[in-house]
Amino acid sequence: QVQLVESGGGLVQAGGSLRLSCVVSGSTFSMNTIHWYRQPPGKERDEQRELVASIRVGGSTEYADFVRGRFTISRDAAKKTVYLQMNGLEPEDTAVYYCKVNQYGADYWGKGTLVTVAS
Repeated sequence: QVQLVESGGGLVQAGGSLRLSCVVSGSTFSMNTIHWYRQPPGKERDEQRELVASIRVGGSTEYADFVRGRFTISRDAAKKTVYLQMNGLEPEDTAVYYCKVNQYGADYWGKGTLVTVAS
């Protein structure tokens, strides 16, 4: 059973930083691309989640335009953990942040961690 557990969210002032963690269990972690998504308030449908960043097995990364240069995704294979370092946070970054992995054609999501950025 694949499980993902996010942590590290909280309340921060605009311009501040947070580091989110996503621990993955029950997955061939070393063989999967891991993604961070976010779901802003008022966007309640799952399909309204926004892709924030992705990291592939070889370490290559991709970022959404709205976070590029501010957020950094990384992975620690030994800990089966993916991180999202978020700097220069803006009120528009307020959202529930989720990590996701696809294994054998099925998507697995964590329960999310809430990030609130105060202006």
